[in-house]
Formats: sequence, C-alpha cells, structure tokens
Amino acid sequence: MISVEDWAEIRRLHRAESLSISEIARRLGVTRNTVRSPLASDRPPKYHRKRQRTLADAVEPQVRALLSEFPRMPATVIAERIGWQHSITTIKGRIREIRPEYVGVDPVDRFVYKPGAIAQCDLWFPETVVPVGGGQERVLPVLVMTSEYSRFISAVMIPSRQGGDSCLGCGN
Repeated sequence: MISVEDWAEIRRLHRAESLSISEIARRLGVTRNTVRSPLASDRPPKYHRKRQRTLADAVEPQVRALLSEFPRMPATVIAERIGWQHSITTIKGRIREIRPEYVGVDPVDRFVYKPGAIAQCDLWFPETVVPVGGGQERVLPVLVMTSEYSRFISAVMIPSRQGGDSCLGCGN
C-alpha cells in the first residue's frame, strides 16, 4: 500500500507535469500498476484493518435476539442474561457495534451548529412609546438577532416592520 503523500505525488506528476505512467514509475521506483491505482481512484488510500475474532463472536446470535426484543437493554444486563463469564469490555464493544441496527432514529436528536451557519431573527414590540418627530409618538419594533452557535444577541430598533426596514436592520 502506498502512502497518502505518494498518492498525491503520483497524481501531481501525472496531472500537473503531464508525465507518463512509465516515467512516474521510473522516477519513484515503483511498478506501473502501482502508479495506475492512484490515478484511477478519486480519494487517497486508507488503511482498513481486518476485524479480529473475539469471544463475543460465539454469543452474537443471543445478543441479537435480545436486542431485537429490547433494543435499549443495557450491556451489563445482556451479559448477565446470556451468562457472559469474560471481560465486560469485550461484550460491551460488540453490543456497541450491533445496537444501531436495532435502535430506531432518535426523534430528539440534538442539532450541531457551525459558527456563523445559522441565526434566528425576531421582531419585538416593547411597550415603550418613542417620539418620532413632528409631535408624534409610536411603538417601534426592535429586530432581535441571535447566533445559534455562540448565542450572541444583537438588537436594533427599526422604523417599521416592512421588509425593507427589516433587511436594513439586519445590516446593522
């Protein structure tokens, strides 16, 4: 298996410098098939380790039977019910791998927000009457914006609740 650096170098030599496969193989000291593989793949190589056999393999059908009936049953209870005599860590690891197949989608998943990705905007109408000129007084709306990531709050008073004023308020 070639490293990610070799994979990137092979692709760079072929695309940027327009070198042939045999020339790249000669420069790097690898076979032509080793050069063809990175050129054909769209992502860098990744090492995949084969899963080792464990003691939990023998009791997996029993674990699956219990999880199909009780998908949220704790691993310690499952171990007790199947008569597990070995390390609890081994069986917990296998149950952790298997359980998602039996547990449905959680309807109350938490949202994760990236900085600056989302904000909430609302209009607030305080009870305070503000003089607007010409002897007139009005209750003016306040545009309140909250960043969902940092919970930073910004508020600006706008002259009306019309779309143009709201958009101008977002720029402040």
